[in-house]
Amino acid sequence: MKVLIDTYPLLVRSAGVKNYLYRWVAALRRAAPAGAIGTVPATGNGAELNHDGSVVGAFATYRNLAALATANHTGLPVLDWLAGKADIFHASSLVRNPPRRPLLTATLHDLTTWTMPELHLAANRRADSQLADNLRRAHRIIAVSEATRQDAIRLLHIPPEKMVTIHSGVADAFFDVPAGSVAELRARYRLDRPFILFVGTVEPRKNLNGLVSAYRALPASLLDEFELVVAGPMGWADAETAQLVRSVRYLGYVPERDIAALTAAAAVFAYPSLYEGFGFPVAQAMAAGVPVITSNVSALPEIAGDAAELVDPRSQTELREALKRLLLDADLRAAMSRRGRVRAEDFRWEACAAKSWRFFQEVAGA
Repeated sequence: MKVLIDTYPLLVRSAGVKNYLYRWVAALRRAAPAGAIGTVPATGNGAELNHDGSVVGAFATYRNLAALATANHTGLPVLDWLAGKADIFHASSLVRNPPRRPLLTATLHDLTTWTMPELHLAANRRADSQLADNLRRAHRIIAVSEATRQDAIRLLHIPPEKMVTIHSGVADAFFDVPAGSVAELRARYRLDRPFILFVGTVEPRKNLNGLVSAYRALPASLLDEFELVVAGPMGWADAETAQLVRSVRYLGYVPERDIAALTAAAAVFAYPSLYEGFGFPVAQAMAAGVPVITSNVSALPEIAGDAAELVDPRSQTELREALKRLLLDADLRAAMSRRGRVRAEDFRWEACAAKSWRFFQEVAGA
């Protein structure tokens, strides 16, 4: 059996989907027989994950994106030619005309452009609309959380039996961060004080306005002791959000190789997102042993379990009180750290890959 995975999102700026594809393909290749997992385009092994740019060189990026554009806009069967004798083609939201011969599968990450369309760019909504077309045509679908699966049943009317929930994973680097790496990162980024950390693209869905406002409402003594650090590229935030984020410690885009140490360095991880299909930063923070505050909506309670403080993300009071509670109580932080590490063991890429390979075997067998 040969599975061909569409990895075009690895050539463009992306966050969660890129993280998933990069780690998932590598784990699948370890779980499956040699040669069973291919990618289109071929992205090779060992290229560094870069959320802000392509994982391959400029020439290969332009050549492959040109092939994708030809496939999407001319009707030429480019992907049929590239798919060769693949048995299964696993599509992303960038592919408009998947190859016709292989069985079609896909991963569904979230339905935020349906639940909160006003918070997204038109290009994002168009891409997700295309993905919905592929989902309706697909033989089977992986949902990265049960919350996402239920959203697809409700909003896209996907038959329940067509979808299986397979949680995403967390890179091994987050589970055992050397103390020396943390100290070196603190020095390099000049993080001298204890800090609350947020990691993610600065965009409306992430609710950074709420987080910064809740932080500023803390008692003066806590503001003196703890700073708020935001790490992530400036996405499609409005001017007010951009100004608020820059009023605290804003690091901008931080390379993936630094994220594990940055996360482990935090006193508290705060992620009051309005909607997540999985929530990589939350799972990563739990793996690193950092106490987490996150939202009581979408997939976040499913991923956090009993290992995080869950709050209404639209309530500044709840968010402020959760921050205060954790910052003032070192014993509570230690207990949450232990629970988080245990919970994060459920999100190993090896487990995700093993379940995904069984999924592909079932698709081929059916």
